[in-house]
Amino acid sequence: MRAPVGIRIRRQRLDRGISQAALARMVGISSSYLNLIENSKRDVGGALLLRIAEHLQLDIDALSGDQEQKTLQNVQEMLRDPVLQGLDFGQTDFRDLLARFPEVAQALIRLHRMGAEAMAEVEAFTNRFASDPLLGQMLHEVLNRLTGMRSSAEIIARVEDLSEADRRRFTVAINREAQELSTTMRGLVGYFDRATIKRRTISPVRQVEDAFIAANNHFPELEDLAAELRASIPGAFGETALAAHLAERFGLRCQRWPEAPGAPAPRLAERSRADVEAGVLWLRASAPLATRVFRMCRQIAELAAPELLDRTCAALEPASDEARQLMRGALSSYVAGAMMMPYERISATAAEHRYDIDLLSHIHGASFEQVAHRLVTLRRPGAEGVPFGFLRADPSGRLTKRFPLPGLSLPGGGHGCLLWPIYHTAAAGGVIRQIAEFPNGARFLMIAKSVPKRISTWAEQPLVFSVMLACDIHHADRTVYGQGLNLSDTSTQLAVGPSCQLCIRQNCSHRQEDAPA
Repeated sequence: MRAPVGIRIRRQRLDRGISQAALARMVGISSSYLNLIENSKRDVGGALLLRIAEHLQLDIDALSGDQEQKTLQNVQEMLRDPVLQGLDFGQTDFRDLLARFPEVAQALIRLHRMGAEAMAEVEAFTNRFASDPLLGQMLHEVLNRLTGMRSSAEIIARVEDLSEADRRRFTVAINREAQELSTTMRGLVGYFDRATIKRRTISPVRQVEDAFIAANNHFPELEDLAAELRASIPGAFGETALAAHLAERFGLRCQRWPEAPGAPAPRLAERSRADVEAGVLWLRASAPLATRVFRMCRQIAELAAPELLDRTCAALEPASDEARQLMRGALSSYVAGAMMMPYERISATAAEHRYDIDLLSHIHGASFEQVAHRLVTLRRPGAEGVPFGFLRADPSGRLTKRFPLPGLSLPGGGHGCLLWPIYHTAAAGGVIRQIAEFPNGARFLMIAKSVPKRISTWAEQPLVFSVMLACDIHHADRTVYGQGLNLSDTSTQLAVGPSCQLCIRQNCSHRQEDAPA
């Protein structure tokens, strides 16, 4: 479905008091054609869209339809929720809601996400009730205490000839059980408080993703900062030069843990840790070279430009301290990726080598995932790369990072479609590709590969994620992965969806959940 750009044009025209005929004359088209555009019955783009934006004094980005398309995808995802089954919404209803009441659409999306997170929390607690031995033990102890108190109370109430000594003994027993029950209940309340805090990480991660998506995954000020920081590093760019720069400018020496004497024990997923007071940047010994370089670049960004990172983070309006912390870290990582792969160079080499990610990894000394993520950020106006969507899945198949595209429906969390190539990389040993068609008719070239997150050692089991990029089929021939494919042959494409819960394909043999009505 097209984004309702036409209705936005009409609203802006009316707000400025310009008649339809007058605007048509200004941009050099007929009134009837402008009427079709305003009613979303004709697409508009190129020079005509530029002229309309100029005469309506609008930023061209406001008429690109990208933001509306993203909101449209979120609304469609919301309305596919099984809770809303049976409600009939037409195509016109979608467009009118987004164009006439965009804030209402955003409010509904937020409310739906809050509801989804609440249901996820309920499900998590349900699973805990069923399987957590600590919780079971605490509840069993509560029942035992209550049973003991009730037994003692019944004896006091029913035995009329109870001696005063026995009455005092049972009263003391009730008091003792009550005190121990109070201690157990405090522990139980603390258990649920800790569990609730842990569950709240769902929302901040989604906030960070949505903020980056709204910014089109591109931050010009951070690109400039990355170029400036890279230029300030003397010598050939690499691990040695970065380590020397950290030591000379910031007083941080780089050491590996747990190899170095006195090294702190790394937390499970921790790849680096800066101890500014001790003057040490700890790097995980099992981290690959590209990861170590990335972590050094990130540390340089955090130490060299805290004000810019704070200002950029504040502009994204994080809703909580946890979201702010995650967002600031993501912005630091953005700078690190841009330092390793400067915009002009990665843009030129990507076009020259037709987005061959493995080759680009070798050229830029980066990992497959780092290059894939960097390609998503090539959105500089006038120097855009191929627009890619990005997904990463952990070994269980759970989606841990996502950057969608207009028309590319991706679930907000959980698992995606089992037919996506991201779920078939383990046995491939390299990049796999697939032309995929979504239920809305949009066709995408998907490429995926398994990527190790650390070097496997005897003490640490291998940790392998899967990364997937997707681009509209119209851009496939600009990539090496479209080579040899008949892009017009629909018989070779695979019918996929966003996820079983959100997919409307009723006859899919891979379905794991019932289709929405």
